[in-house]
Amino acid sequence: MSWFTRFLSSSIGQKVVMSLTGLFLMLFLIVHLVGNLQLLKDDGGEAFNTYAFFMTHNPLIKVVSYTLYAFILWHAVQGIRLWLGNRAARGNERYAVSHTRSTERSARNMAWLGIVIFVFILLHMWQFWLQMKMGALPPVEVAAYDHPVQNLYLPVAEAFKNPFYVAFYTISMVVIAFHLWHGFWSSFQTLGINHPRYTSLIRGIGYLYSIGIPAGFALIPLWFYFAM
Repeated sequence: MSWFTRFLSSSIGQKVVMSLTGLFLMLFLIVHLVGNLQLLKDDGGEAFNTYAFFMTHNPLIKVVSYTLYAFILWHAVQGIRLWLGNRAARGNERYAVSHTRSTERSARNMAWLGIVIFVFILLHMWQFWLQMKMGALPPVEVAAYDHPVQNLYLPVAEAFKNPFYVAFYTISMVVIAFHLWHGFWSSFQTLGINHPRYTSLIRGIGYLYSIGIPAGFALIPLWFYFAM
């Protein structure tokens, strides 16, 4: 077994993998939100359909997408391994090191929050991404291309008229906000980027990010349901 394999198998190695994959997924969420905000344009979905076609047909984006899927699975698997490992190591005794109650509670709940998020991702991909991949959506003309593209705007608009789906989506964003808040600052801490000079700045950015990104996503279904 090489040193790299031993490192990845160790507790700290698993935490580093969790941190790096988590930070990559956080960057993706920014790009994904910018694209999804095209839904709010009053153009009948043209900007969003143009964005969706580009994201599913550009060769470079395809490579990034497959990397993203792999990182989501890797992040989830490593999270489960860490959770199980911590439970086995803890047993019926308390940790020897001291933690604040809020930190301990957040870390303990990360696995359950992650499960809810994973279910949301599966449902989200099944309802929208899979339909587009299977070519099950009607064609629509857009100015950016000289051929029709699939109308992904249509099922999105229909889904966001359903109060149960809007409620589930919004609640999922609240769960994601908690997950991001703990994951953001703990990722930097795991990677050793932790110093009194800039820790407060990292926490501040993490606070804004963990609220702003989920709020941006939640705004979209709420806007469709109440304003349209």
